[in-house]
Amino acid sequence: MYQALIVAVATRHADAVDIKFLVDGRPVWVALPLPAWDEYKKRVGKTITDALAIEIAGQYLKTALESGEGVGREMYSLTVEQTLHHLDAVVNQVEPAVAG
Repeated sequence: MYQALIVAVATRHADAVDIKFLVDGRPVWVALPLPAWDEYKKRVGKTITDALAIEIAGQYLKTALESGEGVGREMYSLTVEQTLHHLDAVVNQVEPAVAG
């Protein structure tokens, strides 16, 4: 369950957006690097919105938990490329439903 979105520059001096979820009652954070916003804008001319960032983080967390990657971790930090990969997965899940 999604809980919060915090710009990490203010909280932990990181160039990221931290997105908090509750997983089985415990907090789990997914950190998306802010340079991903610039790279996405360069590549496709669109902006990553807060709602899209939450979807990206949720999609990553879902795949990480399903694969057993880092189960029990409190924080996941993505690279720019990982962020864009999961962004593509989110966009590709939504677009066919809109087109149909």
